[in-house]
Amino acid sequence: MLHGMTPVPTQLALDAGGALLIEWNDGQRRRYTVKELRDHCPCASCRERRAAATTPLLPVLTAAEARPLSILGMEPVGHYAYSIRFSDGHSTGIYTLELLRSLGESLPPGQPAA
Repeated sequence: MLHGMTPVPTQLALDAGGALLIEWNDGQRRRYTVKELRDHCPCASCRERRAAATTPLLPVLTAAEARPLSILGMEPVGHYAYSIRFSDGHSTGIYTLELLRSLGESLPPGQPAA
């Protein structure tokens, strides 16, 4: 961490494969797949669905859910989080900076994103 504060993003981008790239003010670069972000959505509905998923059932998918998943947009929520809008219509999760730092794959300095 930087001076005892939570690191903050300095740059957001999507790579050629649609993954989210975040550069942090402490120099760390992380790559997040869309599936990972969607699977870790912190909203109440998604948390309840994950908690209730004891028996794997085949879900009924909407047309939007059947298409390849992508990120359509991101908006800051105060100075502590981002809201992510996915192509399946979901947009209620608030991804705190701490959650984002715990997810993704760390990229070595200077390594180009895939």
